[in-house]
Amino acid sequence: MNCIVTAGPTFEPLDDVRRLTNFSTGRLGTELANYLAAHGHKVTLLIGESATYAGERRAQSVKTFSTTSDLRAKLKAFSGKKVDAIFHAAAVSDFTFGQIFSENKYGEFSALKASRKISTRKGVLLAELVPTPKIIAELRGWFPKTKIIGWKFAADGARGDALRAAEKQLADCATDFCVANGPAYGKGFNLVSTDGQKHFAVVEKLFTALEKIG
Repeated sequence: MNCIVTAGPTFEPLDDVRRLTNFSTGRLGTELANYLAAHGHKVTLLIGESATYAGERRAQSVKTFSTTSDLRAKLKAFSGKKVDAIFHAAAVSDFTFGQIFSENKYGEFSALKASRKISTRKGVLLAELVPTPKIIAELRGWFPKTKIIGWKFAADGARGDALRAAEKQLADCATDFCVANGPAYGKGFNLVSTDGQKHFAVVEKLFTALEKIG
């Protein structure tokens, strides 16, 4: 099959030297891409340029992305092409920066003009966080016939909460499958679809199941 795997974090710049990002290393997506390539599939790996995982990248094509909008553009560029499966494991930032405010000596805040480097002499700053677009919600429109597999990394709650979040992603984004994992889920992974759920104790078993989807 011809497939796309996304991996690693996006980031959102505060200015030219500071950014908002997350702790995703890109390891899981990279290893999935390696597995699929080793089993004879044509793989494009889209990986965050700030991913810290240093393992080998064996996909036939490897492209890096930076911000959420950059990843969105790179995925959209594949629309209209034959793509059998998209494994969207990238950790997309939930927020980008809006306006930045500084406090004056009277305790009042006013908006700062855009700057290549916000001065640390400004004292207390307030940063507005604006939700980023949900890329996964747009994939079905771009790839109507492609199998789309999303990820739901659940940090809070219990296993049932993680599974419900995965089911919500299926309903809201018209994806075919969602992989649930994270501290709320506990050890292992769960491959969730409208047909049911299946737990995998180790990542290798999950990869085998994901390969069969395409």
